[in-house]
Amino acid sequence: MSSFEDSAEEFEIEIPSEPAAGREVQDRIIGLLESHQFQEHDVFGVRLALEEALVNAIKHGNRMDPDKTVRIVCLVSDRRVRVEIEDQGCGFVPDEVPDPTADENLERPCGRGIMLMKAFMTLIEYNTVGNRVVLEKHRSANADGNGSADCETDDDCDDNPGATEDQEDGGSEEIAREG
Repeated sequence: MSSFEDSAEEFEIEIPSEPAAGREVQDRIIGLLESHQFQEHDVFGVRLALEEALVNAIKHGNRMDPDKTVRIVCLVSDRRVRVEIEDQGCGFVPDEVPDPTADENLERPCGRGIMLMKAFMTLIEYNTVGNRVVLEKHRSANADGNGSADCETDDDCDDNPGATEDQEDGGSEEIAREG
C-alpha cells in the first residue's frame, strides 16, 4: 500500500442476491466516504453508481436467485474509493448495451444505469465475462480548488487490493474519464 493510502479502509463481503443486502453494503461504503470527508457531490455520484451496479448484479446477473451471491471488495482512502462487484451470472458484453441517448432508445429503459455510472465515476472496468465491474472514484478538489486529493501520478493509483488475475493479465474492458 502506498503512503497516500495509509488511512485506507478495506473490506470484502459476500451477500445474498437480495436488494436489501445490497443497500446495506451501499450504506456501509457511503459511511466510509463520509468518514473520509469526501465532498457531497462525490458521495452522491458514488451512491448512484453503487446502487446501479449492485442492482445489476442482483437482478440481472444473478436473476434474484437465492442460491447465488454477490462478492464486493471495497477500498476507501483519503484519495479514492474503489469497489469491485462480482455476481455469479453468465455476464454480458457492455458494448452491446444500446445507447440510451439514441433517438430509437429514448423510450427504452436499458443502458441508463451504465451511462450514469460512466458519468459519475473516474473509472469503470468490466472483466471479459461481464460479471464483474470495478468502480473507482478519485476525490474531487476542494471547492476553493486547493487540497485536491486526486492521484497525482498513475503510480499513486496502482494500488489495487481487489485485482484479479484476469485484470492483471489485461482481460478487462476499461472505461475511464477525467475527474
